[in-house]
Amino acid sequence: MLEGKALIEDTDMPVKMQMQAMAFASQALDIYDVFDCRSLAAHIKKEFDKKYGCGWQCVVGSNFGCFFTHSKGTFIYFTLETLNFLIFKGASYSSP
Repeated sequence: MLEGKALIEDTDMPVKMQMQAMAFASQALDIYDVFDCRSLAAHIKKEFDKKYGCGWQCVVGSNFGCFFTHSKGTFIYFTLETLNFLIFKGASYSSP
């Protein structure tokens, strides 16, 4: 279960979806080793795809940088235990 409390750094997700993101992260930490960031991210991504439709992305780690475009209302960045979690749904983009 959730041993540490998640600290939300930034988000534009609805509260219910935020809670689900942190629950999926906690669930992943119960299943996988804290150092297996790829499996943690894959678990969360698959759960979001099942619950909210395809197209979700997830990055998990203790030291990473990124730059991305996301669909409005689908972004969260939080810390849980020693890891940072970034979850978002990619934005549709059409070139001019």
